[in-house]
Amino acid sequence: MQTELTQPGPLLDARGRLVQVGWSRRPLLDCNLERARFYALRPLQRFRLKRWDYYALFTPRRFFSATIADLGYAGNIFVYTLDFETGELHEEGLVIPLGRGLQLERNPLDGEAHFDNGKVALHFRAEAQARHISVSWPAFHDGRGMQAEFALRCPAGHESMSIIIPIGGKRFYNNTKINCLPAEGFLRYGEVREELRPESCLGSLDWGRGVWEYSSYWNWASASGYLPAPGKRTIGLNLGAGFGDLSRATENCAIVDGRLHKLGAVTFDYRPGDYMHPWRFRDDEGRLDLTLTPFKDRTAKTNLGIIVSEVHQMFGRYNGRVVTDQGEKIDDK
Repeated sequence: MQTELTQPGPLLDARGRLVQVGWSRRPLLDCNLERARFYALRPLQRFRLKRWDYYALFTPRRFFSATIADLGYAGNIFVYTLDFETGELHEEGLVIPLGRGLQLERNPLDGEAHFDNGKVALHFRAEAQARHISVSWPAFHDGRGMQAEFALRCPAGHESMSIIIPIGGKRFYNNTKINCLPAEGFLRYGEVREELRPESCLGSLDWGRGVWEYSSYWNWASASGYLPAPGKRTIGLNLGAGFGDLSRATENCAIVDGRLHKLGAVTFDYRPGDYMHPWRFRDDEGRLDLTLTPFKDRTAKTNLGIIVSEVHQMFGRYNGRVVTDQGEKIDDK
């Protein structure tokens, strides 16, 4: 059963519990994390909260990503880029004790997130119909350098996938994914400057806030791209499975021309430990049947003592079909 939320309100009540559970086509609830309740001493609450802004950019030549995250015990800044033709992948990251110097916005539709230590600067700003991303990292890749200045257009009415679900009795997950945002600006990596044009470059956002179990495991699949001409229609995917109570909402959907088409449960069929083998995705209503054929495995491991993580991010190409809410069949033929 999929519960669609339509009314605004607070995320947490006075006892720190979710007021509403479900999914929505845009963020509706005020992310009042100050009401979270886990410890008798209120200053300790922050160590349980997880917050992040993850931006991704897809160009004809490369993938680029920049993240500002506060994990409670520490902050995490990371930037990475993948050249599609050569397969060159490079990533730089910083661990910030106790997240000092990090700022993250309260809600996903407006506000600013930034970090600047004099050597690395990331600045994200959201406004009515655009999101602005600025990254300056002169020492990136042994002095090769990375600079990004671009805007992601977010027209009025562009729908996103927002999900609010419980995790056990007190924990929760508040997440917004926005796909297929036309990009304009530039990206400079070393001596190569790439101009970003909205007819060929798209960006996306993964905005998350919540409190997880001490041990969590999940799958996430995302895409932002263009359908073949004519018309230059955009198509995106957001599929997820793993932790949390998904009985009232999943985050599964297709996004066509800014309109969200909700899916129910989706099965991730893959080989654990052999991540380069093709992945297959199928939903429970016969509306989705996709295969992802990977060409690159980005493996990221973090060990902060208290926080340990391992991520396998597969880059690949999707083929198959999806059926919209109106019954339109979109496939790779």
